[in-house]
Amino acid sequence: MLLEVLGSALLGLALSATAARVLASRLPSLRVVLLSGVLGALFGAYLTHFALGPGHNTLTATLIGAVLVSAVVLSLLLRPAARPRRRSHRTPFSLPSRG
Repeated sequence: MLLEVLGSALLGLALSATAARVLASRLPSLRVVLLSGVLGALFGAYLTHFALGPGHNTLTATLIGAVLVSAVVLSLLLRPAARPRRRSHRTPFSLPSRG
């Protein structure tokens, strides 16, 4: 059980650090991203361990569940990408001329 907790926390930390490095402009502060990744992984490990039941103590399945839930939590933090603004050729609220 201790190995599941430590492994999932480290995987969540690695996943969130990678996401923070790759998607830095679309994520909030680094502290929020790292904390969300680790907490998501810990919750994912708990959820997977609970869903499998007492007879299925597989470390691999628990760690996969932890990574998947952590990725979902991190995806909820993403903001839309900034699009380049196009300038309008017409002035706003102008009426078309007839000639």
